[in-house]
Amino acid sequence: MTPRYEINQLEKEESWRMFRIIGEFVEGFDALSRITPAVTVFGSARTRPGEFAYDLAEAIGREIAAAGFTVITGGGPGVMEAACKGAMTAGGKTVGLNIDLPLEQKANPYATISLHFHYFFVRKVMLVKYATAFVLLPGGFGTVDELFETVTLIQTHKIRPFPVILVGQDYWRGLLEWLRVRALVDGFISPSDLDFFSVTDDPAEVVARITAFYRGGEIDLSSPA
Repeated sequence: MTPRYEINQLEKEESWRMFRIIGEFVEGFDALSRITPAVTVFGSARTRPGEFAYDLAEAIGREIAAAGFTVITGGGPGVMEAACKGAMTAGGKTVGLNIDLPLEQKANPYATISLHFHYFFVRKVMLVKYATAFVLLPGGFGTVDELFETVTLIQTHKIRPFPVILVGQDYWRGLLEWLRVRALVDGFISPSDLDFFSVTDDPAEVVARITAFYRGGEIDLSSPA
């Protein structure tokens, strides 16, 4: 049986943890409520300059900023750094939403607004809440997690549908094929669920789709996944 003093200590720690969570939400809301319209860009932190995903992310960041959108990323290196760097070279605003991690996560120097979070779920709210669109380049567990969490929120009508654009046709082909031949065939998703995202390798097309949605308020499904 757990001693009473240990229970009291745990209750005290949980209470203070709630204040920290609330504080992170307040800081995020206060900093980001004035930066819309914005586009959130995801991708691997392990991508290096000169690689396909890094160079493409930099070009996409530049196009997004030139179109008048703020670029939001997870604030770290790799694709996140590249997107912020591209946006900054175009004179745009960038937001880095950093997470405290023992490995990989180091704030890149190209964010004009840089926030730091301890809790993943608070950071994830901020990545979604102020986004007009999501752009996802090749990445690992974190990128795929953001993809499926976001399309689940759209599928369940918890958020308004917005463009979810996968960049890197070769990279995403296997996952999309699995969704078609297994998840869809087995009845775990509906055919219309595949319309939640599109695929392209063209930075100009990425921005054209986002701009069309932002101006018209509807998603163009003429080039579905």
